[in-house]
Amino acid sequence: MKLVLKIGGAIFICMILLLVTLRATGFEPRDCTTASTSWTCRTPGLWLKGELVTTPVSDWSFTDQIQTVKIQTQTPFLLPYSVSIWCAAYNNNLYVTSYRGRRWVEDIIRDPHVRLKIGGQMFERTLSLVSDPDEKAAVLQAKGKKYPTWKVPSVSTATVFRVLPQ
Repeated sequence: MKLVLKIGGAIFICMILLLVTLRATGFEPRDCTTASTSWTCRTPGLWLKGELVTTPVSDWSFTDQIQTVKIQTQTPFLLPYSVSIWCAAYNNNLYVTSYRGRRWVEDIIRDPHVRLKIGGQMFERTLSLVSDPDEKAAVLQAKGKKYPTWKVPSVSTATVFRVLPQ
């Protein structure tokens, strides 16, 4: 019994040290223009770090010049999950989309509070699922213009989230 407790305690301490190390380093996902560049571009990260912006943003069109942003969601396991994604600005609002079942989409549906890292700046925001088909179509077209090699999915298969004002 003592041996089991020692082994269990050692594993527990190692896990805590690993989490502390990962928290200190952040373990962010890589910046890649396309996920097909390498397998490391598809590897998710944990915590995002950056300069926290607390002022409201009324015009997100500055993101038109930025290819990828990072999004951090909260998993049910109390660990963050972060990935590099594409975004689109439409009518001064910021949107993120997905047309495949992604882990981060499931996390947002469960808990819409996210952290967005754009450049070196961090934005703590809430996302809202867009259900209006006209708005979804317009956002998908805006994203298609920003990323010409991206195949615009049908409105019915796409999941679109709008970043809410602060």
